[in-house]
Amino acid sequence: MTKVNNRPDIEVERVQTGVRLEKRLLKVLKAVAELKNMSLGDLLEGVVLHAFEGLAPFSAQTLKEIEQFKKIYGLTLKASDSHQLKERRK
Repeated sequence: MTKVNNRPDIEVERVQTGVRLEKRLLKVLKAVAELKNMSLGDLLEGVVLHAFEGLAPFSAQTLKEIEQFKKIYGLTLKASDSHQLKERRK
C-alpha cells in the first residue's frame, strides 16, 4: 500500500453498511473510484474526511473528469438539491 507523506498506515475497523444512494450518483462515484484505482468505500471515506475538515476532496483535473461522468450517466443533481430529494415510488 502506498504511504502518503511517509506516514505509517493507520489501522481502522470497517463495517458493512446498507447505504442507499441515488442511482446516477452511484454510477458517477463508481466511475471515479475506478479511475483512481480505489474501492468505492475508500473514495467515500476520503470525500467525507475532506468534507469534515472543510476541504475540497478533488483536484481540478478530477472535477473535469467528474463532469464528463455526470454527462455520461445523466446526473444533473446539484448540492442545493440534496435536501429536496424524494424517492420515486415503484
